[in-house]
Amino acid sequence: MTLRRLMDVALASAAWLICWAAAIEATGFHEPVSLTVLTVVLLGAPLLVRRQWPIAGTLVISVTASLALAVGIVPDYASTGPLVAVAAMLYTVGVHVPKRRSVQTALVTTFILLVGTVIADVSSDGPGIAGTAFAALVCAASWVLGWTLRERHRQAELSAARATERAVTEERLRIAREMHDVIGHSLSLIAVKAAVANHVAEKRPEELPAALAVIEATSRQALEELRRSVGELRTEADFAAPRALGDLSHLVDRAASAGVAVSLDVRGGEDAPESVVLAAYRIVQESLTNVVRHAAPASCRVDVAAVDGQLRIEVADDGNRRSGPSRDGMGIAGMRERVTAHGGSFSAGPCPGGGFAVVATLPYGGAL
Repeated sequence: MTLRRLMDVALASAAWLICWAAAIEATGFHEPVSLTVLTVVLLGAPLLVRRQWPIAGTLVISVTASLALAVGIVPDYASTGPLVAVAAMLYTVGVHVPKRRSVQTALVTTFILLVGTVIADVSSDGPGIAGTAFAALVCAASWVLGWTLRERHRQAELSAARATERAVTEERLRIAREMHDVIGHSLSLIAVKAAVANHVAEKRPEELPAALAVIEATSRQALEELRRSVGELRTEADFAAPRALGDLSHLVDRAASAGVAVSLDVRGGEDAPESVVLAAYRIVQESLTNVVRHAAPASCRVDVAAVDGQLRIEVADDGNRRSGPSRDGMGIAGMRERVTAHGGSFSAGPCPGGGFAVVATLPYGGAL
């Protein structure tokens, strides 16, 4: 038997015992035994099914309690039994019934019970004004407690739903950035080498195989990275992110094949967490993609250094941009979002002596 069922049985038993004891006076039953039994059953039985039929059970108990108090089946000194039964049902109504119907049921129930106490007070030595006010207070407090718990549960569910939706949105944005960086970088290199291949096909055919080889190698690498990124949607174990900053050399080699001479300098950062390494890798990848796309042929300097618990990335080129990357472009925005997610700083813009520079810092607390 579950805890909830045990609580329902305990409440019903308490109501039965109190009402049954109150019906037995010193000289025996004042009313017919059948009427007493019926009253006790109607006051306790609905408590056993209060979660299944909260409104019907509340109305049955409130009418029974009101009549029992009014005609004296349950005397004033034993009104605790009916009051506990009504309070338990009103609490259940507050928890399980929607607000509008819940309020209506609570008002009707309280009114019915108060009618019984007033009749008992007028016809005999009833509970009086204080007792009637106390009954109303108990009814109101029981319903408010149940309704408050219902609202707390509803707010918790809404918060959980919003958190889930926010997590899904953030994950989609993160995957979109990954796909943009992987595909954009590779396709930019392929487009550049395809243009070279088309240009030299007739004039310098001996250079055509080299250009096609770069296109083939870049395509294979792009497919591999795309497979790894898509694999992250299935399981984390399938996703092979860059494990060390030394993997940046692969980006340098690919940029060099597209006409960008890159000098790479990596100092420290061995203790940087994987998320920071991945962010640094994608920032360098996107920056080199912009150089290839907008400034090649050019020279470029990539400087990555771990200083005072943060990873500083600087990518600067000396090219003359045919169409400089906009600050609002997806690549720049994606890099800024990555840096912001790690609590770092980011800047991107033209250099005073020409060219373009991207500077980012990614704190990770490696040094204290």
